[in-house]
Amino acid sequence: VVFFTPEERIMQATEAHQRGYGVGNTPTRVILRSSKSALATYTQTVAGVPMKVFKTSTIFEKQWLTARVDAVAACPVVSFTPTMITWRLPQRIDPLMSSGRVQLLEVYLGINGQTLDPTQMPAKLSTDDSYIIVQIPVGADGGYFKSHIQGNRYLLSYTIEPMLELLWTEDGEDTRYKVLFPITTPLLSLNLQVFDETVPKQQVFKLVLGHFAPDVALMNITFPSEVLTIAQCHARGFNIREHVSPNSSLKVFTLEVPFTDPAVLQSVRFNFRMGFIVYSLHLTFGLLVLNEFAPFSHTVYLEATLEDKVPPSVSGSCDYQNFYVLVEHGTSDFNFHTMVGKRLLTPGLAQQYGYMENGTHSNLVVPFAAPDVELLHQLPLGPELTVRVECFKLFFSECFPNGTITTLAVKLESVPSLNPSELTLLDPTCGPVYSDDRYAYFVFTANSCGTTRKFLPNAMLYENDISEFFSLVFALLTAFKSHGLSSRLKVSCYYDLNTTHAVSFHTRPRRSEPYAENAKGQLQVAMRLSLDDSFREFYRLEDSPIMKHLQQPLYFEVELMSAINPQVSLELENCWATLDEDKMSQPRWDLIINGCPHTDPHHVVFHPVWTDARVQYPSHLKRFEVQMFAFTENEEDLSPQVFVHCDVVICDTRNPLGGICNGQLLPSKTNFLLSLLKLVTVNFPHSLLSTGKRHISEEQSSKTFVTFGPVIMS
Repeated sequence: VVFFTPEERIMQATEAHQRGYGVGNTPTRVILRSSKSALATYTQTVAGVPMKVFKTSTIFEKQWLTARVDAVAACPVVSFTPTMITWRLPQRIDPLMSSGRVQLLEVYLGINGQTLDPTQMPAKLSTDDSYIIVQIPVGADGGYFKSHIQGNRYLLSYTIEPMLELLWTEDGEDTRYKVLFPITTPLLSLNLQVFDETVPKQQVFKLVLGHFAPDVALMNITFPSEVLTIAQCHARGFNIREHVSPNSSLKVFTLEVPFTDPAVLQSVRFNFRMGFIVYSLHLTFGLLVLNEFAPFSHTVYLEATLEDKVPPSVSGSCDYQNFYVLVEHGTSDFNFHTMVGKRLLTPGLAQQYGYMENGTHSNLVVPFAAPDVELLHQLPLGPELTVRVECFKLFFSECFPNGTITTLAVKLESVPSLNPSELTLLDPTCGPVYSDDRYAYFVFTANSCGTTRKFLPNAMLYENDISEFFSLVFALLTAFKSHGLSSRLKVSCYYDLNTTHAVSFHTRPRRSEPYAENAKGQLQVAMRLSLDDSFREFYRLEDSPIMKHLQQPLYFEVELMSAINPQVSLELENCWATLDEDKMSQPRWDLIINGCPHTDPHHVVFHPVWTDARVQYPSHLKRFEVQMFAFTENEEDLSPQVFVHCDVVICDTRNPLGGICNGQLLPSKTNFLLSLLKLVTVNFPHSLLSTGKRHISEEQSSKTFVTFGPVIMS
C-alpha cells in the first residue's frame, strides 16, 4: 500500500495493520480505513473548504501480473455557532475527480445512516454554484445532548451523525460518494436560568430551573436548616415536576413551595408607614450527571412581598390650650370613621377643628373649650377615672452583622445592694467595659465569653447570661426571688440563615496516625574569670597560671552563648567547690544553693548585669563574686588547688515551670540542666589562712562538666 501524505510512503499490508490502518479486499472491492488524526492523512483546502484527505494506491501482485487500485477519501471540516452546525462540501472535490467533465446527478442527506424524506431535506440541505451546504440546528432531532461539569459549572455538548451521499458521472463512469460524519460540538456554556413565576396573592413560591440535558437528575434540595430528598419534598407538600421541551430534548424542573412551610422565612418591612410581610426562600438544588456520577449544585434565592394589614391608630399631645390629635390611616383594607367626642367628624366640624389630611395621615386641633371636650371632676362617690396604658420598647441589646454583641444591664430599685461593676457574663473574666452606680455596659463577640450557639430552622441563636459572680449573688437571689424574678439577665441574638454552600468531598482511610518526634538541641554556656568587678576584661586560657593574692576576690561571669531569644534567661542553680577535678569528690564547699548564696561569713555576692556594647541580653548572663577565704576549711587544709562547679538552668520567662525559674528556692530541678567547671589552683602562705569554717556537703550529683584553669594564689 502506497500512502500519500502527500509524499509517498510504502508499507506492506501487515505493517499497515500494525500501525492502526484497516486494509482488506473482497472479490469486488478494496476496503481502506484510517482515523482523521493518523499520520497518513493530511489537510487540503478544496474550493476554500479545509478537508482531511486520505489517499492511497493499493498494489496486488500474482506471479507475472500486477494490479493497482487508486483510492482517495476526503472529509470536510465543520464550523459551529452556539445554535447552528454548518457543513460545507465543494461540488467538485479535486482529490476525488481527475477530469474536467464531471456532472453532479444526485444529492441525498440522512441522519444516523437513514436518508431523510425529500420533504425534510430542503430545511437542512442547500446548494449554490460551488458548494453543497448542510445546516443542522443544535438540538435537532436525531442528535443528543451530553452534560459536562467543570468546577460546578454546567456545560453541554451536542452530537449528531449526518450522512451525505453524492452521485456524479465522470467520463461516462458513475461515482457514488457517501460520507457518514459524526459531529460533536465544542462545550457550550449554558447559564442555568431561574424563572420566578410566584404570584404573592397565591402564597406559593413557584420557580422553573433549566435547561438541562436528559442525563441530569435532581437528587435533593438543601434548605438553611435541612437537606430533603425528592421523596421527602413530596411528603412535605412541595410540588416538584420535570418537563421536557417540545422543541428539543432539553428539560426543566419546576418547584412549588407554600409560604406556610417552615423553610420560608418571614420578616416585616415598612415603607411610608405601610407594612409589608416579606417571604424569602433560600435553597440549593443538588443535581447529578448520571453517566459520570458527577455532582453539581445551583443556589436560588426567592423573595415575595405581601402588604400587611395595619389598622388605624391615634396619637396626640397637648399644651395649655389645645389637644393636637394625629390619626394614622393604616392600610387601605380598613374603613373607619373619625369621632370627635361623641360626634361624627363632618366637613363642617373638620373645618372648625382645622382638619388636614394627606392620604396616609390626618390631624386636627381641639381647644379645651370645645363642646366635645369633657371636663372630669373628682366626685366623692364613684369617681370616673380614665386610664390609658402605653407600651414602649427599650432596646437593651444590639446584635451587629460582624458578630459583635452589646448589652446594657440596668440596676433595679428592688436590688439596692447590686454593684453593676461586679456583673459578669458566663465567663467570669468578661466584665463590663463601662459601669457606674446605675448600669453596666457589655461589649463582646458571639464566639467569646462563654456565649452558646443553637441552630434553629431559620436562624442561629447566640445566648449569654449576665449575673453577679462574687458574694453578692446570694443577696441578689434573695431579692429577686422575693419579687418572683430570675437572678440572671439573658442576652439573645438571632442571626438569619440566608446562604447555603454545598460542599462535596471524598474521604479515604488515613495511612498512619499522626505523631510527633522528640527533638534535641544544644545550648553553649561559658564561664569566665574577670580581672575586676567591672567585668570588662577577662583572663584567657593562655594566661594560665594566674597569680592571685589570698585577699583578692574572684569575679565569675556565666553566659549563655549564641542565643538571641530575649525571653530566655540563665539562672545559677547550684555552685560549689572541690579540691579534686571530680565534682562529686569530698570535701565540698557550697557557694550557691537553689539560686541563693550560701550563708557563710565569706558569702557570695551577686553583681547586676546591664545592657552595654558587649551585653545585648542581660538575662543571658549571671555574675558573682567569691572570697578566696571561702575555700579554706581549717589551718591544716592547705591544698594548692580548688575546683569550682556550677549547675545552670535555662528558663523560658513566658512559661516558667517553677523552682528557680520562678524565683523560688526549691531543691528540685525544673528545667534543662547544664554543668560547668572552673579549675582554680591556690598557693598561699600559712599566716593568711582563714580560721572560719564552711559547711561541707555530702550530696552526690550525676551532672556533667567542663574545666578551665588553673589560677595560682599567693
